[in-house]
Amino acid sequence: MADPFPQNTAQFGVHGVQEKRDWPCLTLDEVSAVLAHFANMPPAQKVTWHSMRPFSAACVVQLAGEASASHVSASASASASASASASASASASASASASASANMGGQVVQATSCVLKRHARALRSAAMLEQEHAFIRHLASKGLPVCPALALHNGRTALELGNWTYEAFLPAKGQDTYRDVMSWKPYFSTAQAHAAGVALAQLHKAAADNTAPERSANVAGKTAPVVPLVSSMCVVGQADFMPALQQWVARQPGLVAALANRPWQQDVARVVLPFHERLRPLLPGIKPAWGHGDWHPSNLFWHANTPVAVLDFGMADRTCAAFDVAVAIERSMVDWLALPSCSVTAQQALHMVEWDQLAAFVTGYQHIRPLSAAERAQVVAFLPLVHVEFALSETAYFGTLLQDEASAEVAYTAYLLGHAQWFAQAPEGQELLARLPALLAEQQR
Repeated sequence: MADPFPQNTAQFGVHGVQEKRDWPCLTLDEVSAVLAHFANMPPAQKVTWHSMRPFSAACVVQLAGEASASHVSASASASASASASASASASASASASASASANMGGQVVQATSCVLKRHARALRSAAMLEQEHAFIRHLASKGLPVCPALALHNGRTALELGNWTYEAFLPAKGQDTYRDVMSWKPYFSTAQAHAAGVALAQLHKAAADNTAPERSANVAGKTAPVVPLVSSMCVVGQADFMPALQQWVARQPGLVAALANRPWQQDVARVVLPFHERLRPLLPGIKPAWGHGDWHPSNLFWHANTPVAVLDFGMADRTCAAFDVAVAIERSMVDWLALPSCSVTAQQALHMVEWDQLAAFVTGYQHIRPLSAAERAQVVAFLPLVHVEFALSETAYFGTLLQDEASAEVAYTAYLLGHAQWFAQAPEGQELLARLPALLAEQQR
């Protein structure tokens, strides 16, 4: 079967756009074989676009007909989502009972194309993906503009074939305005930053009663595998940080291998632990809740300055609202990509914070969901720490799974340690932590 690749086969890497892909592009032959497992899915006709995002391979597929997703009641979807939180096996059962999505507010109900995403099973099993899908269905049941995963013939929403795991979605409504923009870049305008704050607050209100446990939680006395590449606070949320970190690392053989020749315990104790000491007194006041985990403009589809669909829940987990707000600030309000190209001296004078967008974002958020005094303090304390577990996971991803030691070094030195050092040493990093409490309190009024 002829399968000429579209031209956009590059991907985003640690230094920007790179020609070498970590995972091969999906071919028409592969797409056709996979989509045959999905319900209400006509044959694939053409692969029209390949995503540049890392960690997986995704494409848009033109279909020889209309794909559709049925509706189920909001209560049925909420019940299925609750069932899915019980255990990995219950997740599969719940997915079967919720094979149709609950609310299509973020996607087209019938379409002549679909989005297919392929993951390495080492990163995402079907059970892991269905944790994400259950959360998406919960949000859909509350009317959030999300895109529920499409169902297979057996009612599940993730497919394992060989070394791969697949998921499919109908197209999102709106425009992919930030398609060619990397994470850690700001919004195009303060209006969009404000609207993104509103949308995140709406998501947090909808997520508040989702009772699913954290993704790497032990279930029924069994030690669950650590889900990699997630915005988690499994370690950061513990009072005894270093012992918790040691235990968390030990559960991940790939991370143990990636850290074997690095003085990681000394580095983390020196650079990260001082920030955790500031967070520690605030931990008893945390109210656990699910969050998006990767809130930045390219994970939203837009109509002018308004987000009309929320995408990519791959890093979602049960954390708390303050943690998720800190993630959103860390992702889009600091131009981290400018750091590696600067000398230490230049970093001291570099202007990296989008102050106007930051104010607009927290204003929008608090217009919908005002942060309590405790949550405002937590946001500030979490900000230098929200990247820690993901950065370590990325070090293992590059160093052990991909055997890309250069990128692993970037993840460890520039990301894990470098971001925390910027908050501790760079004048603007210190200024951000100093000004943020007043900014959050001011924008609540």
